[in-house]
Amino acid sequence: MWKWYALLSAFFAALTAILAKLGVKNVNSNVATAIRTLVILFITWGIVLAAGQLKQVKELSKTNILFLVLSGIATGLSWLFYFKALQTGDVSKVAPIDKLSVAIAMGLSVIFLHEQLDAKTIIGGLLIVAGTIIIIL
Repeated sequence: MWKWYALLSAFFAALTAILAKLGVKNVNSNVATAIRTLVILFITWGIVLAAGQLKQVKELSKTNILFLVLSGIATGLSWLFYFKALQTGDVSKVAPIDKLSVAIAMGLSVIFLHEQLDAKTIIGGLLIVAGTIIIIL
């Protein structure tokens, strides 16, 4: 099932790039990011409330909160830079370079989470890096 979620994530990320490029035209990229974030805030909290999951917030440990806050900071910075890149560059170049994050996440998962990568995952990551280098040059 996780593969379907991942494919849906990829589809909506691609759609996000196109819609964001159209949305940042003649708009400060920071303002555009703030509007996007506000929409996401309403949607996600609406889902939590509709699913009756609000009580789970009280069950979060300090460690959960710390890493979720740090993740939020990383996400916010990623979005700010992504929107700035979209504002000044072509989606066909910005989006693939942004996906270098996949290869970086793979490397960081080995270092910090001690995950083991199989050969096809390593090859896939190296192809992402190679593709990014080709696009940049």
